[in-house]
Amino acid sequence: MTGFDERFLTRNGLTARQLAVLLLHHEQDTRLPRLRDFAEELRVGNGTVQAALQLLEASGAITTQARGHLGTFLVRSDRSILWRLSGLGTLLAAMPLPYSRRYEGLATGLRGAFEEAGAPFAITFMRGSTARVGALLEGKVDLVVLSRFAADRLMKQHELELVADLGPATYVGAHGLLLRRGARLDSPGLKVAVDHSSEDQSLLAERAFAGRDDIEWVEASYMQLRDLFARGEADVTVWNLDEVQDRLGEEVADVLPLGDEVTRELSLRNSSAAIVGRAEGARALAAVRDRLDLSAVTTLQSEVLCGERIPSY
Repeated sequence: MTGFDERFLTRNGLTARQLAVLLLHHEQDTRLPRLRDFAEELRVGNGTVQAALQLLEASGAITTQARGHLGTFLVRSDRSILWRLSGLGTLLAAMPLPYSRRYEGLATGLRGAFEEAGAPFAITFMRGSTARVGALLEGKVDLVVLSRFAADRLMKQHELELVADLGPATYVGAHGLLLRRGARLDSPGLKVAVDHSSEDQSLLAERAFAGRDDIEWVEASYMQLRDLFARGEADVTVWNLDEVQDRLGEEVADVLPLGDEVTRELSLRNSSAAIVGRAEGARALAAVRDRLDLSAVTTLQSEVLCGERIPSY
């Protein structure tokens, strides 16, 4: 089919589109529900279901085979055709801006895994976990990518569901203290840069400097750090080292390890990429999540990080 077949705009065709959604959940060479079971679920007659199945077969989306008393089996299915006919559209995920090779690898891996599962997939890039979750709650995107640290906190505040945790070092490699050259951590009036649009960065910064009542918070994004440090308007921050590598020269800042065990544990959770969706679920996500090979995401990301694959997203 090169265009949308007008037969799918008829009553039988509309039922065929609903069936396409249901069939996305069925593996090949498995027994299908009975006609009357499909009919009951879709609230149509048995004859309408039969005609809808014939339309799907004629379109090349499926091949079925009657096996006597064993029932009817789904011998073959083309998920790309089923998806197109279902009307589910393209799954849209919101990710951080691709400043680092790690984020480029993550985007490449996600695109590859969703396409392998037969789902049209696109990525929009948004700075700040709060902004990404806002877009999710408003229904503007189907999924968001956050650190597991941010995801845990935001899932307590909103009706969100963890789709996957991709494991350590999939979101960031590490966080560290960036100290302006010439500044001292024990100086009174220390100016600490913080980005409140980033749930994890702001919480890590607050934890790293907990107990200090002599500091001044300076609102800043990572793009402003070099200038703020150069002008002495910020002294220190906690930041994703993937983002600042090669962007802050040695003359501008020293990189120091984070402090206590609690901060290190938080930083570890921060390094894991979490995929989050709305708790009530999107039909498109439900149709594909069982077919996702999440190991493919990390494999492709590793290949991008090692320079073995060109980022593609």
